[in-house]
Amino acid sequence: MSSKIYVGNLPYSVTDHHLRSNFAEFGDVSSAKIMMDRDTGRSKGFGFVEMSSAAFAQAAIAALHGMSVEGRAIVVTMARPREDRQQSGGYSSTGYTATKRSDVGYGSGGYGGGRY
Repeated sequence: MSSKIYVGNLPYSVTDHHLRSNFAEFGDVSSAKIMMDRDTGRSKGFGFVEMSSAAFAQAAIAALHGMSVEGRAIVVTMARPREDRQQSGGYSSTGYTATKRSDVGYGSGGYGGGRY
């Protein structure tokens, strides 16, 4: 069973290789990935490390959480499962919907009415 770790508040200079080598001190690292901005190609300041066992992951979290890296206290915790995104409108098989909220939009408020 592998364990995925979230690493946040990283300096933008940290690379996948740096992340992997720092966590390798605590056990076998399956993967290490810094999240990059799609448009600029720069680091987003966080990443994920996958360790080969839960024991290795717990040891890394205990040792590295709050550690200072280039003046920044990093956050190291177990990664949470990704939440499903809510659709905020757009075109679907049922047609175009601007929003599903009843309190936003034209409503029943006369010329231009409604609350925004």
